[in-house]
Amino acid sequence: MVISRTPYRISFFGGGTDYPAWYRQHGGCVLAATIDKYCYLTCRYLPPFFEHRIRVVYSKIESVQTAEEITHPSVRETLRYLKLDRGLEIHHDGDLPGRSGMGSSSAFTVGLLHALYALQGRMMGKEQLATESIHIEQDILKETVGSQDQVCAAYGGVNHINFHTNGDVSVRPLTVPEERLRELNSHLMLFYTGIKRTASDVASTYVNNLDARMAQLKRLKGFVDQSLQILSGPGDLAEFGKLLHEAWEAKRSMSNKISNQSVDELYAQARLAGALGGKLLGAGGGGFLLLFAPPECHDGLREKLGKLIHVPFEFEYSGSQVIFFDREEDYSEQDRARVGRPVEAFRELMPG
Repeated sequence: MVISRTPYRISFFGGGTDYPAWYRQHGGCVLAATIDKYCYLTCRYLPPFFEHRIRVVYSKIESVQTAEEITHPSVRETLRYLKLDRGLEIHHDGDLPGRSGMGSSSAFTVGLLHALYALQGRMMGKEQLATESIHIEQDILKETVGSQDQVCAAYGGVNHINFHTNGDVSVRPLTVPEERLRELNSHLMLFYTGIKRTASDVASTYVNNLDARMAQLKRLKGFVDQSLQILSGPGDLAEFGKLLHEAWEAKRSMSNKISNQSVDELYAQARLAGALGGKLLGAGGGGFLLLFAPPECHDGLREKLGKLIHVPFEFEYSGSQVIFFDREEDYSEQDRARVGRPVEAFRELMPG
């Protein structure tokens, strides 16, 4: 049995420039961080006692004979990609809800790849986990998703990520004093709006015609350099929050699906209560609201947004990890072949 633990991420600046349709022509970059909230995948080879050959447990339970029968897209295509032909059981647990802007879908794919490779006795590096997860989501599943979520989930940490026109990705950990990162963390608050949406549905409203939004995307990319200068300099960190506000206003202009009246009202209330800036995480439309506010304003913000769930968090720096590994029972090849047909195997032994 193998258990992988893969972090969710928050993205500060540059979101939108990580879509291949954009960065393959113009290059892209983001500033993003992973947090101590995780996706857990438990995988094991199935012992030869069950009528099903593959069992997948998430918000649903699927018990099937072949990978092609699995309805969960990432599980189905990851198993096909790895050409696994043994009985499997896969369980998913997450600290945060899906479809909420935290990169949960990519954390799932990265974590599943990591666990299944480990189950086969193979150790994969962070670059390969990120690259193969991007391939599965973008090329195989044809999802309208960017490339930052997979990279964040695989690498972990607070990173300046560059997406090059040749398809390469470079990851640079933020080299600022630890005290500065703690100061940044202390100014951030995360609230769950309760509004679920599918990121690819929101993204498709602007990704399919990125050239028409060239001015906004170049501006979003420029915010990354500005934010790095603020973090690496000696100045007041309040400028980072003000820049978040400016970037959110710029991103909202790309599509009327990125925000909505409910979110705009919540954000306005937060600003009145002391938040200097913020944004909806992910493609937009709902999910988690990230706010930047001086620590002395946090109690007032929690009171003002009392109907929302506040999620305290810390930055994490490990990325996807295998946190448990136990050798499987050594069943014979003949027994392994019986997974998914124990009744038939019994009948083969009956006389007559």
